[in-house]
Order: sequence, then C-alpha cells, then structure tokens
Amino acid sequence: MALPVSGALKAVSSSSALPSAVAARSALSLHQWIGVAFAVGGVLSFSLRPVIIKLAYGYGVDPVTLIMLRMVFALPFFLGVAAWQSWRGGRGRVSGRDLALTIGLGVTGYYAASFCDFLGLRYVSAGMGRLLLFLYPTIVVLLSALFLGKRIGLREVVSLLVSYAGVGLVVWSEVGTGNPDFAVGAALVFGGAFLYSVYLVGSSQVVQRVGSMRFTAYAMTAACLCCIAQFLVLRPLSALALPQEVFGLSAVMAALCTVLPVFLTAEALRRVGATLVALSGALGPVSAAIFGYLVLAEPLGWLQVVGAALTVAGVMIITLWKSKG
Repeated sequence: MALPVSGALKAVSSSSALPSAVAARSALSLHQWIGVAFAVGGVLSFSLRPVIIKLAYGYGVDPVTLIMLRMVFALPFFLGVAAWQSWRGGRGRVSGRDLALTIGLGVTGYYAASFCDFLGLRYVSAGMGRLLLFLYPTIVVLLSALFLGKRIGLREVVSLLVSYAGVGLVVWSEVGTGNPDFAVGAALVFGGAFLYSVYLVGSSQVVQRVGSMRFTAYAMTAACLCCIAQFLVLRPLSALALPQEVFGLSAVMAALCTVLPVFLTAEALRRVGATLVALSGALGPVSAAIFGYLVLAEPLGWLQVVGAALTVAGVMIITLWKSKG
C-alpha cells in the first residue's frame, strides 16, 4: 500500500545559488539511497518467509496453527499502528462502507491468500513458492482488463508470455523430482497469488480514501483475527504443545517477514516512488531461491535460474510500464 510519492525532487529551486543547489542534490541522493535500501530490505525480509515456513514445518506444526502463531505475534504491531493513526487524525472518519471493504479486502488478500501460500509450501520448494507468488502483477493486469476495462497491449502480451514461459521452465524442472503433491502445492500458491491480485485491484480506490497506513493496519488486523478464529474453530488448544523453536520461528516470521516489509516498502515508496521499488522487487524470487539453497539445501540448477530470470523480466515489463503510466 503505497504512500504518496515524495516531492523531494521539486525541492531544489533553479534560482538557488550553485553551492546550495549542489548541497541539496547531495542530500537528495542520500535520501534516495536510503529509500532504495528500505525497498531492498523489504524484499529480502519477505523472501525469507517461505524459508522460515519450511523450517517450521520440520518441527511437525500444521499450516492452521503456524499461520495463527504468525498473526498472533504480528497483531500487536498492527493494532498499535491503527491506534496511532486514530490518535493522529488528519483524514477524518472512515465510512462504514469503506471499513467493510477494507475488512473484506484484508480477509481476501492477507488471510485467504496467505493461507493458500502456507498450504502450498508444504508441497513445493521455497524458491518455487516465491516465484509463483511473484506472478501477481501479471494477474493484476488480466483482472484489470476483465473487470476495469483496461486495454491489454502488445507490451502486456509479451510480458505475460515471457513470465509464464519462465514459470513453465521452473515447473518442468521440478515435475521430474518425484513429488506426487507438486501440482497441488503449485496450484495452492498460485491461488494465493490470484487472491492477492484481487485484493490489489479491489483496494486501489479504497486506499485513496482511507489512507495507506490506516488501510494496511485495519486490513492486517482483520486478517490476524480471521487466522486466530480459524485456529480456535479447527484446532484444540492442545495443538499449541509444540517445540519452542516453532514459537521462535513464528515470532521471527511475524516481525521480520510480515510487519517489517509492509512498513519498509511504504517508506521506500514515499522516498523513491514505484519504479525503483518495482525494480528491487525483482530480487524476490532470486533471493528466495538462494535462501532455499543455502538454508534448506533446495536444488538450484540452470533451469531454475533461467526460469526465474524470465519470470522476473516479464513482470518487470508490466510493473515498469504501470509505474511510468
């Protein structure tokens, strides 16, 4: 959820003295580099999520319990941001309709999408999961064409072909690994990407009225409560008799892979805008594959590398076009 792009580029007046202008440009460069660092940090933090999920599964925890623990640890952060936004004021009251839309979109984009992702990662590698999730910009383009009347041009067609050719290569490389549940896992993760895309398309107007930080806090709070309610309905409290490592990994995932990326990305968007943030997002599938190789000893062959590169290239075509448009 993007914050307004910083107007710092307009801060240097052409009528300023030369030394002042040079100093202002130097300060601006540092400001932008910090924004890029935030964007990269957000991508790397989020890319650790599938690796931590796979590590937690090694201790016998099930997806319902794991996603609940993640959200229990994350909930206080989002409640705090919601309270701070209410205390700060400045945007007025949220209408009942916008609040309902925010809650519905949060349940779709952060609860249902995350649950599909958690389920799918039981059956596919961390790198594969991140690659499929990274397809969401292409799905957004298709949904926008179907429901918002946005035209699909030649560039979008090329982007879709390149992206899905890359995914096809990676899928082909993993089909022969003997995993009978691979198709189920890939479909679940792709379903998560689809639900997240629905959330993005649906939230575009609501964010403008509610505000990005408040929207994120409210949507994430609704998602957290859904995950907790799901656990209470489907699991006994005895399901929490887990090794301490599971609680530690859940806390790390909540802070490092849930809360931190949301606010790092928001601040990066404020400082450098969507284009540089989009470029840094290309690190996601690559970093997840590298983390999976280093931490989980997942295979990383040339087909995976080429497929990931094609997928990243295809998504960048769409993302950069959208940010320029």
